[in-house]
Amino acid sequence: MSAELRIVALVFPNVTQLDLTGPVQFLSRVPGAAVDLVWHSTDPVPTDSGFSIVPTASFAEAPQADVLMVPGGQGAFDILDDQVAIDFVKHQAAGARYVTSVCTGAFVLGAAGLLSGRRATTHWASHSMLSLMGADPEEARVVRDGNLITGGGVTSGIDFALTLAAELAGADIARKIQLSMEYDPQPPFDAGSPTRPEADQELVASLKANYRAIREGLVQAAAESR
Repeated sequence: MSAELRIVALVFPNVTQLDLTGPVQFLSRVPGAAVDLVWHSTDPVPTDSGFSIVPTASFAEAPQADVLMVPGGQGAFDILDDQVAIDFVKHQAAGARYVTSVCTGAFVLGAAGLLSGRRATTHWASHSMLSLMGADPEEARVVRDGNLITGGGVTSGIDFALTLAAELAGADIARKIQLSMEYDPQPPFDAGSPTRPEADQELVASLKANYRAIREGLVQAAAESR
């Protein structure tokens, strides 16, 4: 690992902030890590949680990433036709050691042509649409295919970050980060994915249908324009 590990994360309007801030909190603890949050400008960017995040660099100012990370949220679909953002991702990916996403950030990678023929995951409610981007969808919290590492929905980003931390700095460092952050999930309910016994299957079906109606056209258009 180099003396400085450049982690470049995309930030965009209506990003699911935990997709971004969860992994960044963990990855910032990797020795030598320097994190940049990047968008068109350094003006505050509104998240889906009612507050804004201030980018540290514009596309023009961003350093070359060692690790490129794209978070998700509805905003990820809204930028599928933002050619400047997609070109930035494509250009950064060409020089990055690792190309990564959390949740529906995978679709931004797909729009940049980075998922074709590769295994990937995303949030369960949009998982089936990955195939429209030429990916081989795999249901898992974290999926690695060569230098491509994708995390599932939202909180999966923390598992993703620890997986990547171990890859970057070794398992011992990753364990220390996990311990220091007291990442010891013990949820009060067993309803965290469609396969869990307390998951509401009517809600699962409804969310899949709703997201497909909202997002599939955007994904299809981005896939056709790659």
